[in-house]
Amino acid sequence: MNNASLMEKRSIDYVPLAERHGKVWHLWTVWFSGDAHLATLAVGVLGITLGGNLLWTGIAVIAGCALGTFFMAFHSTQGPRLGLPQMIQSRPQFGYTGALLVWAVALIAYIGFNAFNQVLAAQALHQLSGSIAPASPVAIILFAAAAVALAIVGYDKIHFAQRAFAYLMIAILSVFSVGALFRLEVPAVQWDLAGFKAVPFLAELFAAASYQLSWSIYVSDYSRYLPRDVGVRASFWWTYLGAFIGGTWMMLVGTIAAAATSPKLDVAAAMERAADAIIPGLGKVLLLGGLLGLVTVSALNFYGASLTLLSVADTFRPLQCTVSKRIVSLLAAMLVSTGIALSASGEFINRFADLLALLLYLFTPWTAINLVDFYVVRKGHYSIREIFNPDGMYGQWNWRGLLAYAVGFVAMIPFFSTGIYQGPIARALGGADIAMLVGLPIAALVYLAACRSIDLEHEKTLAARADFGLDADNRVGT
Repeated sequence: MNNASLMEKRSIDYVPLAERHGKVWHLWTVWFSGDAHLATLAVGVLGITLGGNLLWTGIAVIAGCALGTFFMAFHSTQGPRLGLPQMIQSRPQFGYTGALLVWAVALIAYIGFNAFNQVLAAQALHQLSGSIAPASPVAIILFAAAAVALAIVGYDKIHFAQRAFAYLMIAILSVFSVGALFRLEVPAVQWDLAGFKAVPFLAELFAAASYQLSWSIYVSDYSRYLPRDVGVRASFWWTYLGAFIGGTWMMLVGTIAAAATSPKLDVAAAMERAADAIIPGLGKVLLLGGLLGLVTVSALNFYGASLTLLSVADTFRPLQCTVSKRIVSLLAAMLVSTGIALSASGEFINRFADLLALLLYLFTPWTAINLVDFYVVRKGHYSIREIFNPDGMYGQWNWRGLLAYAVGFVAMIPFFSTGIYQGPIARALGGADIAMLVGLPIAALVYLAACRSIDLEHEKTLAARADFGLDADNRVGT
């Protein structure tokens, strides 16, 4: 099998209509599997570690996933419409060069998540076999290599792996969930309705929302090969249901495991102990499933990091997309995340919570601007060729997107609440973090106001003229 048939040939370039394929329901398995792994379990543990009980932490998980996934799923329909990865689509809102701002944010997410995934994978392997050190450099490196290998073969193979893994995890999680109803003993205080605590509840709610929202930066990466006539409703709901069910289910498993054992245990140990209390040996099965899921989701992260690094390179010097360039960018992302993972301390859960909070702050203005631009301002009308034109109609720096992002981000600062910094309003609220509820509407309204000066009809005409004959050119790098 040659490179052309084994590996995906495209990267940040446009996918012509003649190459579109796949079924929209495949988005369900991509995003179910995207959440059905060990790192998602860690999100469900956060509320318990902060002193919340199972009842209220579970409610926070469900509400947070519902909120974050709502915004995330709307990005999915951008893929079939534009045939482009998610991040390159930020150029119309921020400018050809200005989009570097959001790409830097995306790289923090991709690299940060994978560094944590690598640490968590080593912990899980240690739990499975005591002969493997909990921070084994060999385990961390081999795990990253497996994820990169899947990312190298690309889009279709990632979709296939996610579908196969989804069926496996549905079976494992079903056994755990049914067994937990009848076999798992949870202290009565964990179900106490009067045990509501605002800080753990809000921390869990927005951690779950942030975790789901963080998918926004690469949702359309995995829908961009779908036919253009895939509707908004279909792509939204298949994405939403997959991510919401996968995220909620896996987080609740983490919540239950922590409540039934001890929040002081690491994620892998708590999960194995809880599962073994249901059926002896189930813990290792659940750990192995979660570990496989961690490999596939890390492949998604490396894939997204590769596309973003290539977008950055394209900004400074327009490039022809080739398989070799994609492989080099994947190896670069692997080196950075592995370096971070190897130097990580044992404060995994606390640092993971801070990472989720940081990502929430950084993604909130961007997702508001991107969605408002696509659905309200430009209504999906963009020029693909002009997105790749350094001197094109979208300009080098788009003050509208940059201003809205800055205002939205600054408006959230008094509401920040992390282990590193706590804003004055967050302190007044007892440490509760509601920054997302402030940043979303402010960034959206500022961007809408700034876009009133755009001559949209003229821009639409220019876009149609620029993209005339776009699908006639099917040349692909090798």
